[in-house]
Amino acid sequence: MDRILVNGGVRLKGEVKISGAKNAALPIMAASILCDGPVGSATFLAGRHRGHGTASVQPGGRGAGTRRGRMTISPQTLRWQEAPYDLVRKMRASFFVLGPLVGKYGHARVSMPGGCAIGTRPVDIHLKALSELGVELRVEHGYVEAETLTGRVLGNRVVLEFPSVGATENALMAAVLAKGTSELCNVAREPEIADLADFLNSCGAKIHGQGTDTLVIEGVDRLSGGTYSIIPDRIEAGTLAIAAALTRGNVRLVGAVADHMRALIDRLREAGVAVMEEPDALHVIGPDELVAIDEVTTRPYPGFPTDMQAQLMALLSIAKGTSVIKETIFENRFMHTSELCRMGADISVDGACAVVRGVPKLSGSPVMASDLRASAALVLAGLVAEGETEILRVYHLDRGYERLDAKLAGLGARVRRVSGKANGHMAAVVP
Repeated sequence: MDRILVNGGVRLKGEVKISGAKNAALPIMAASILCDGPVGSATFLAGRHRGHGTASVQPGGRGAGTRRGRMTISPQTLRWQEAPYDLVRKMRASFFVLGPLVGKYGHARVSMPGGCAIGTRPVDIHLKALSELGVELRVEHGYVEAETLTGRVLGNRVVLEFPSVGATENALMAAVLAKGTSELCNVAREPEIADLADFLNSCGAKIHGQGTDTLVIEGVDRLSGGTYSIIPDRIEAGTLAIAAALTRGNVRLVGAVADHMRALIDRLREAGVAVMEEPDALHVIGPDELVAIDEVTTRPYPGFPTDMQAQLMALLSIAKGTSVIKETIFENRFMHTSELCRMGADISVDGACAVVRGVPKLSGSPVMASDLRASAALVLAGLVAEGETEILRVYHLDRGYERLDAKLAGLGARVRRVSGKANGHMAAVVP
């Protein structure tokens, strides 16, 4: 099993290109099901998630391939309208195929999802939205069985009880080929939602209202294929920005979109970090001394993203003063605090609130990642810790980042990936 070893104390310098957004690529790959022609992109994510993503669109890998760095999906060869348990348990985003499958074929069978251990993340909102679009749903033997009586989704007004990203994407994709016009209200406003809508429009859809809390979709009869470049990954950019800030570094993030990262940029500046916005990049310079932030509360976009909470906590763990972090999106997203405390951080948790008292330094230690963003936070902490930090369960990291360890190494970090048995006394407790 792979693990990552980090030796701290190096100021990061240089520039790094931001990868395409995972949270945009996966829904767009699912949306390709709706198209009658091939869909190509040079910016679809690399690594394990790409493999799982193509499998969710084309079970067995048929109709999907990569050539000269460009990935092409040919949905016209699709023969199955099912996403089995073995796939969806590995990657929760595979549940996104429910909307496009029922939208294109009028029926679908998709396993209930698995995913990170950071909360229940119920799919009730997805199912309620689809039912209001005329889809009959049954949950049996761990699968969602979806079917339309007329063979086509029916346009309707749908109000989400919470601006769920996944529910917004599933309902949006289901409505594109619907009969009539759909109005989706209280939807998620994330840039990745707008990117999905822009992709669908480039294929012939008629979607309006991107970036607002209401989407209007005029149903069309068919979508063509085409090529599309997804937006840069704002979470990867934010993670690398914090790496620069923590190490008192000087890093240029090529491709980062400041408008997608406004909440994080504001918090970094509040902590004393210099962030310069350029037309096609962010330039981040870390201060000699970080300062605490009174309070940070995670919110749906454009609020502070829950996907950056763990990384910001790593930064605040060595900031001068006391910071408070409130988590409002997921009920179990402070599991990284115990591992940061193993490294010398002073953090106490009470329910959905964490109090972070900055300490002068962290110490390298064997630590265990519990989820995707927690693993990133531990790598970041290792960059400033004295001695060597050994991060176990880095498969979590690979679910959401394209070669993060290699990108950090390219900026000068002493970080390397190794295989084999873990070092230290934690080796005995790895499940």
